[in-house]
Amino acid sequence: MTTLRPGAFRLAVPSVSGVVSPRTVVVCLALAVGTFAVLCVNLALGDYPVSLPDVVRTLFGADVAGSGFIVRELRLPRALTGLLVGAAFAVSGAIFQTITRNPLASPDMIGINAGATTAVVAGIVLGAGGSATLGVLGALATAVLIYLLAWRRGASGYRIVLVGIGVSWMCTSATDYLLTHAKLHEAQEAFGWLVGSINGRGWETVGPLALAVGLLLPLTLLLSRWSRTLALGDDVARGLGTPVQRARFGLLLAGVGLVAFATAAAGPVLFVALAAPQVAQRLAGHATPPPVTSALTGAFMVLVSDLIARYLIPDADLPVGVVTGALGAAFLLWLLARANRAGSGG
Repeated sequence: MTTLRPGAFRLAVPSVSGVVSPRTVVVCLALAVGTFAVLCVNLALGDYPVSLPDVVRTLFGADVAGSGFIVRELRLPRALTGLLVGAAFAVSGAIFQTITRNPLASPDMIGINAGATTAVVAGIVLGAGGSATLGVLGALATAVLIYLLAWRRGASGYRIVLVGIGVSWMCTSATDYLLTHAKLHEAQEAFGWLVGSINGRGWETVGPLALAVGLLLPLTLLLSRWSRTLALGDDVARGLGTPVQRARFGLLLAGVGLVAFATAAAGPVLFVALAAPQVAQRLAGHATPPPVTSALTGAFMVLVSDLIARYLIPDADLPVGVVTGALGAAFLLWLLARANRAGSGG
């Protein structure tokens, strides 16, 4: 009979301990500093350049003549929208990838973003306007549909992924149909939203998004112990005392809420929810994508992508989704190639 060595079970499930490693702390601090630096660079550059020391002084409340209005009112809302959108998409992606145990199970791959997109495009084409409320309602309705269709004595991560992919294509087809019946100005408005953009965002966008992230990110952290046990499989999670279906539903609710408000604020900024958690997981050396590290990674990615989008082509001011889509597609190909080399790519 095999003898179980002392501590073997603890070593088999390291992700359940909840202990923050020194490496994670260092990575989070480095990402926080890097994100703040990129934020300041975003605020400094523009038609009216502002020096970095003046930007920092303005952010900390100083009244710098000639730059206070430009930084606080014209540039800061856009930058904060990018920061919050990146954090929200990244944490949502971390939730979906952890509970489904699939690194490709991000909201933009399993239909949540597509549902929000269909709702907003329908509002534009049918005359209701492309409001943020429609985006939130579309994402929530899509999530409920996926959960119900995946339910069979519980909703497993495998079924959520398969059903989500089907629902995603269904929503994409509905969006394409609506666009073929749209007038030219309606199609232009819808296309500007479809790509994912933070151009022209103001404080009216930042407020609801900041509230959603401020409420749902702490909820995700509270549920993170459950997410770590769910990553070990349903049977092991039950053996460790996790209420599997309630835990999965609560985490899905938090993840869908984050992606719904982020999509409503900036559109479906592609691949952030897919790539940021995987990058964060590798930086922190975790078995699953850590929420805080993922949030900081997503915020950094969107701010850097927005900086590239603004200055890659002079005077073009590309939507940020163009850059994240290009970078994310390359990352997806690398991830698939790596899975094939490891023998887990099917």
